[in-house]
Amino acid sequence: MKIVAVTACPTGIAHTYMAAEQIETTAKRAGHEVHVETQGSMGIENELSAQAIADADVVIFAVDIEVEKKERFEGKRIIQVGVAEAIKKADALIARASG
Repeated sequence: MKIVAVTACPTGIAHTYMAAEQIETTAKRAGHEVHVETQGSMGIENELSAQAIADADVVIFAVDIEVEKKERFEGKRIIQVGVAEAIKKADALIARASG
């Protein structure tokens, strides 16, 4: 399965990157292809390509703020959770995305 994700917290510092790391690690361990974009005080980092979004089976928004450029994901299956859930319950989140 191909997964793309966006992580973002209000300050865009620690929790944004912790969530990104958990999603990446957990998805790869489960055998999925994953690309994660982070958004926050530094702006958009590791911006997802249009091709990665088009190829994705599912989009995960692990965010506590509004996603920038959200229109890129129109028509895709989206799962939205808070940043803390992505950090603490990454296994359940990836299982949900797989289902």
